[in-house]
Amino acid sequence: MSTTVTAEQFLATSIELATANVLNSGGPFGAVIVTADGQSFEGVNRVTATNDPTAHAEVTAIRNACRELGTFDLSGATLYTSCEPCPMCLASALWARISRVVFAADRHDAASVGFDDAVFYEYFENENRDALMPVSKLELGDPQAPAILEPFNTWNTLDSRIDY
Repeated sequence: MSTTVTAEQFLATSIELATANVLNSGGPFGAVIVTADGQSFEGVNRVTATNDPTAHAEVTAIRNACRELGTFDLSGATLYTSCEPCPMCLASALWARISRVVFAADRHDAASVGFDDAVFYEYFENENRDALMPVSKLELGDPQAPAILEPFNTWNTLDSRIDY
């Protein structure tokens, strides 16, 4: 009898986590991260339970995996999630160096029950993104002034730094 867990089973687990989370006052999202050596870490959406808008299932799974493994680099890992990741979760997966993302429901399925992240996807596609949230650089004089670059200069000379 084989004990190998398949991608379909990890995806099914993420869906089961999402469903159970709804019954535990959480959002309908679950995620499982599986490392290259087969370790798995789970996460569920805790946005309203913790009043943390970043506590999406994918982010909580990433946090759990990184904390337990003692690393911020999840290279070789796969993220299985009950629903297509939002832009924040995709960015988090990229920062964690996750190698692959597999999802079940898509953003349109989520939107049909009120989780409409379309405006966030469009933000990154739209040249007029300042209409949603202005983001600008405040010029503080000469861009080469030491004060502006001091954090980077200090970082660059630090022998004990850990690049990420």
